Amino acid sequence: MVKTYLRYEPAASFGVITSFDSKIAYDSTGKHVLAPALEKVGIWHVRQGICSKTLVPSSSRSGPSLAVTCIASSSSTLNRAQKVAVGYADGSIRIWDCEKGTCETNLNGHKGAVTALRYNKLGSMVASGGKDNDVILWDVVGETGLFRFRGHRDQITDLVFLDSGKKLVTSSKDKFVRVWDLETQHCMQILSGHHSEVWSVDVDPEERFLVTGSADRELRFYAVKQDMSHGSLVSDSNANGLDASGDHSTENKWEVLKPFGEIQRQTKDRVASVRYNHSGSLLACQMEGKTVEIYQVLNEAEGKRKSKRRLRRKEKKSSKDGDENIAGDGDASNEIEKADSVIAPTAPDLFKLLQVIRAGRKISSFSLCPITPRDSLATLALSLINNSLEFYTLKGSENEKTATIEHQGHRSDVRSVALSDDNTLLLSTSHNEVKIWNPSIGVCLRTIDSGYGICSMIVPKNRYGIVGTRSGVLEIIDIGSATKVEEIKAHGGTIWSIASIPDDSGFVTVSADHEVKFWEYQIKKEPGQVFYVDSLKFYLSLYGHQLPVMAIDISSDGDLIVTGSQDKNLKIWGLDFGDCHKSIFAHDDSIMGVKFVRNTHYLFSIGKDRLVKYWDADKFELLLTLGGHHAPIWGLAVSNRGDFLVTGSHDRSMRRWDRTEEPFFPEEEKEKRLEELFESEIDNNAVENRYQEEIPEEGVAGLAKNTTVDVLSAADSIIEALELAENEKKRVAEHEEEKTRGNVPALLPNAMMLGLSPSEFVLKTISKEKTNDLEQILLPLPFSDALRLLSYMENWSLIPEKVELVCRIATIVLQTHHNQLVTTPSARPILSVLRDVLHAKVKESKDTIGFNLAAMDHVKQMMASRSDAPFRDAKAKLMEIRSQQAKRMEARLDTKQERKRKKKQKRLEDGGHGHAWV
Repeated sequence: MVKTYLRYEPAASFGVITSFDSKIAYDSTGKHVLAPALEKVGIWHVRQGICSKTLVPSSSRSGPSLAVTCIASSSSTLNRAQKVAVGYADGSIRIWDCEKGTCETNLNGHKGAVTALRYNKLGSMVASGGKDNDVILWDVVGETGLFRFRGHRDQITDLVFLDSGKKLVTSSKDKFVRVWDLETQHCMQILSGHHSEVWSVDVDPEERFLVTGSADRELRFYAVKQDMSHGSLVSDSNANGLDASGDHSTENKWEVLKPFGEIQRQTKDRVASVRYNHSGSLLACQMEGKTVEIYQVLNEAEGKRKSKRRLRRKEKKSSKDGDENIAGDGDASNEIEKADSVIAPTAPDLFKLLQVIRAGRKISSFSLCPITPRDSLATLALSLINNSLEFYTLKGSENEKTATIEHQGHRSDVRSVALSDDNTLLLSTSHNEVKIWNPSIGVCLRTIDSGYGICSMIVPKNRYGIVGTRSGVLEIIDIGSATKVEEIKAHGGTIWSIASIPDDSGFVTVSADHEVKFWEYQIKKEPGQVFYVDSLKFYLSLYGHQLPVMAIDISSDGDLIVTGSQDKNLKIWGLDFGDCHKSIFAHDDSIMGVKFVRNTHYLFSIGKDRLVKYWDADKFELLLTLGGHHAPIWGLAVSNRGDFLVTGSHDRSMRRWDRTEEPFFPEEEKEKRLEELFESEIDNNAVENRYQEEIPEEGVAGLAKNTTVDVLSAADSIIEALELAENEKKRVAEHEEEKTRGNVPALLPNAMMLGLSPSEFVLKTISKEKTNDLEQILLPLPFSDALRLLSYMENWSLIPEKVELVCRIATIVLQTHHNQLVTTPSARPILSVLRDVLHAKVKESKDTIGFNLAAMDHVKQMMASRSDAPFRDAKAKLMEIRSQQAKRMEARLDTKQERKRKKKQKRLEDGGHGHAWV
């Protein structure tokens, strides 16, 4: 009988605030920051400092291929729902609804990691660039790719829309900046003045000046021409009195960007990103190091004054050179006269260095808040490589750090993890701190300063933790008070491992000083002490590994011992004679940890190949391979009941894997691994062939979508549905023919078609697929199946909600098989019917939509008028109340004055009768 096992699946990951190789972004409200965290995106509330929501892709794939590489937030105010486009390392793009936390669209087009993303102003389109050197334009509303631009010879680094979304500017590591016309789908201008890779590009909100940043010391600026439609090009610099080049005789009417000048940066590090703020008054330039330079964008009048001062200083300087430079003085005077008539400021005149922000660690990315706070210029969020977020407020020439988010993660890689006996606490170590976690919800409870912890454990009763450090010191941590109780110099080298003695009376340490030491717990009133167990004697030596042993564990029954080594082998030994039962090539890199599941001979192993593997030590069989980490795995902890395990990695994340009730067979898992290996080899070959293709000199456009395994399987399902429908038609026809000959039993429904008619069954099958994948799904269809598909569309067009789908399918099929359809006489009747039916149905749908839009506008106007009426009534009532109050106040005042007058008169009368007043 085949033995079954219970499956382990990923349950949670925690410990990562922000990835060090991806970009952060503010949302449109300015209250939250979207921070990529490996394959997730955390939505952090800036004021509260908590992660309010997490965007996690639901995919069977995991690991580095699904890591977030870039992110773009829509700034459109047309849609209240906050949309976010997220690019991944596998080339896919997902559009998320931040309020619901759901993925609305999955776009597949790139054959390499997505490196650049940008929304247009309306939020209806997204442009993406990738490591495959391609630029793709996506229709977010239609959930499909429009076209692909090819022309760059290296990775796309950044892109930005121009001319209200009609133009697109892209930068690349090939040192070129290209301007693409989205209407004609071609490259209309190439900027080739950069001497090194261009890393970022941006344009101000008014689209006056475009800036590029590269590895050299200059920021280059370009004046953007306005009214760029069909030759009526008017330079924005000329319109504002700004001379971009000084030579208009050879002006190219198709030239969109004209050089405007350069400014010297303060630091030598290369530019990582340049961005304008929401109002366009500031320009932030992030360097590859620890600094961000903030430039103030001056207005036209200030730029002219600064330019005039610059020319006057030049005149004074030239006048000091003596009589030999009289001609030069005349030239300078001419320049001043020219400046008085037409001021021509350059980039240094309009962009002024305001301040430099210096962070404590290297900066990964930054984002400017779209909302400008009171009494300040802007708010800036920084993502640092030490897994933290910092927030700065810019005030004039100074800046202030207002907040930091760093509690929920280590500053460096997680070196070890340890679980308590009751599995309620998790201890993790890093280079300078120890953190205590709740493993069920992934929340950090305590943080304690410590040395470089390499290994750790929690002693029984969950009161203390023990950490073995790189310096050979044992640190005793009080978990309750979050303090370090004692430090003991235990070894002369790094302590590599700590293991508890089975009777919980002590523990064992293994060190780089070639010593194994046994320690026993002892509690005294004076400071706690530990001492050696001296009643031990040598038992066995286990020889066999070619390289140092990195991990060791003994089964709970004492029968087996397992060792993992740098030679990538896992060895299972018997403790009775010390013989090696089996040597297994387990991982593709060094094995860093092994653990038995208590009361079983099942074990887990981790390695630098980023994988967790589940083994049966009795059958020497691999049961499961768990992938998810993005870097080498250092630590492993298994719960006492074996219901979950926790791993810690160099990617600073900790992941929990839960045992489920789903059984599995090792043979099936082996087949799945072979299929995944085969598919990965096919994908790698396809990518290699793609990069070997010769890219033309000038930019060209191509198809946007990318064929994937899911798309091919969807095409197969549609072909199978068409075959089933055709067979059902034949069966019905044969039954009708038999009915004419005599009495026959009633025709039973086809269970394979779920009791549907052939037309309904094919429609249901094709409606399951995503609309953005239809083009790639229908491309592999043979011509005969395409004809069958067209024959069903007359019936489908009668369904109002399916008219748009029918039109899209018909358009794709006609474009794909146009030549064959034209030369096939049997296709003409179908095309004639579709021509008449689809035109009428589309016109009917357009009329319905137009009627609905007009009705909605009318309702909107009625609601607006009604909503204004109460305010007008309230205002009139308020004015009436105020007038009445004023009248009452006047009456009261008159009454009061009258009383005073009468009282005064009475006093005078009393005084006249001889009364004395004191």
